[in-house]
Amino acid sequence: MVEIKLVNTEDRSQVKQFVQFHYDLYRGDPNWVPPFRNDIEVMLNKKKHPFYEHSEADFFTAWKDGKMVGRIAALMNNSYNNYHQLKTANLFLFDAVDDQEVAGGLFNAASEWAKKRGLTELIGPKGFSLFDGYGVLVEGYDDRQMMNMSAYNYPYYQQLYENSGFEKCNEFISMSFRAKNFLIPEKVRRVTEIVKKRGTLKVFTYQSRREFLLRTKMIAELYAKSFENNWEYFPLSMKEMQFLVDNVIQLVNPKMVKLIQDETGEIVGFLVTFPDLSAAMQRHNGYLTPLLIIDLLLEARRTRKLTLNGFGILEKYHGRGGNALLYSAISDLLEEFPQFEYAEATQMAETAKEVQLEMKALGLSPKKHHRVYRKVL
Repeated sequence: MVEIKLVNTEDRSQVKQFVQFHYDLYRGDPNWVPPFRNDIEVMLNKKKHPFYEHSEADFFTAWKDGKMVGRIAALMNNSYNNYHQLKTANLFLFDAVDDQEVAGGLFNAASEWAKKRGLTELIGPKGFSLFDGYGVLVEGYDDRQMMNMSAYNYPYYQQLYENSGFEKCNEFISMSFRAKNFLIPEKVRRVTEIVKKRGTLKVFTYQSRREFLLRTKMIAELYAKSFENNWEYFPLSMKEMQFLVDNVIQLVNPKMVKLIQDETGEIVGFLVTFPDLSAAMQRHNGYLTPLLIIDLLLEARRTRKLTLNGFGILEKYHGRGGNALLYSAISDLLEEFPQFEYAEATQMAETAKEVQLEMKALGLSPKKHHRVYRKVL
């Protein structure tokens, strides 16, 4: 018999237990990259995470024969629901052994939690913010997780969801390529040259970290705004914006960020890339220590893989050569950093057919599929 327990987030031992289960379940899997434990603990901290300023979440664990066998988070994102005029609950941080009874118990707990709040459907996996990554991995198990920018899970998760009545809601595709095979088609080159001659849009990079850090908030606002017409978008609060700056934007190498500005000097597009630090993260099992910091810095120099994590331009510039400039910026970046032989563009929405076709023309091929599920309550 499965017992479901509500996690008391004020109880340090229960929080640790909830977090630790993920590490125990995936221990030894060569393609799993441990998240930073502190990042997950903050999600359970209702006094610290900015999500709780406007929304709520609770966490559940599953037990069988005295042993913890699963976990899940249920979220009510009021900012998202109000913006889209929906009544959805998000599922996140689901992990379980290969047992349908366990998964069913966790999903039922989340369903009852949502119903009590007047919500009418479950969506997930979908996290606390725009940058938590989406979906269950349903294709691409043979490749190591790209840090924690998208999920890695066992293949049986797909069946656990679908056997519990969940249906596909959305899908995100990650595409990979070899740097030497990244080719700018002649048509894109022509468009890029025309845009550069007009001078209405131009690509630039901040050369100093100080100059870059002075503009992190502006870059974060653009990052969020570029999702405005997307399925997953919701407006961020000031504290959530600062959270994005502190946890993502400030950690990048400014020379690996390409920005596009219009004739007024306004930044309207961006390309944010990271060296793949997965190997170093695996070596330290989620513990953030001085040794990890040193290892991450060393790994940034020796890794041969790059991730294109942030890539976008305001929609009104799509027909003005903005995308061509971004593709050209990728090519320039690969020339500037010849250490990178491989790259992955993470989590493009399946519905963005035109972008995917353009990416395939550049030499990219689909590698990983993450599926977001939906269940009507």
